[in-house]
Amino acid sequence: MFVEPNRSRNIKRSGWIEVICGSMFSGKTEELIRRLRRASIAQLKVEIFKPKVDQRYSKEKVVSHNENAINSKPVNFANDILLQVGNCDVIGLDEAQFFDHEIVSVVNKLANNGKRVIVAGLDMDFMGRPFKPMDEIMSIAEYITKVHAICMDCGNIASYSHRRTKSNQTVVIGEKDIYEALCRSCFYEKMDH
Repeated sequence: MFVEPNRSRNIKRSGWIEVICGSMFSGKTEELIRRLRRASIAQLKVEIFKPKVDQRYSKEKVVSHNENAINSKPVNFANDILLQVGNCDVIGLDEAQFFDHEIVSVVNKLANNGKRVIVAGLDMDFMGRPFKPMDEIMSIAEYITKVHAICMDCGNIASYSHRRTKSNQTVVIGEKDIYEALCRSCFYEKMDH
């Protein structure tokens, strides 16, 4: 479990990057919302952003698969975050894999400016390859939490997002109708067929 580092209001502000990663249906957004609510309870100023392209549950809110929700600002481009961040203490980013590549420099700038940046997103694409730009964000992050789903075939721990459709596009936004969480063994068995 992640515990927020001690931050005194009288000491020079040092920022950092936290990453919450894993497969589809692993609880990434749920954990993001939990951390952001804790920061709000601690009376820190919080801003939440999501890619405008992700409208699965809501245009304006970040929503977990179990319908836990928090208000957010949808943006078209990663650099839009820098224009809207204001003087907050904590920035939450959901579905970071859907942002353009500039998200890497944006989270770095925010952390360098003393912000706590919490990034949630898929670590692997539907082929089991590192998902750009999440792999680069993880390499510059101070804290990484990998969460797991349950394999929808055998019940083991799942780390893979298997796409049930034939599309070869890297980004296909969908839910349980298109994706299933699988363990390593079940994933590679289906990929071989």
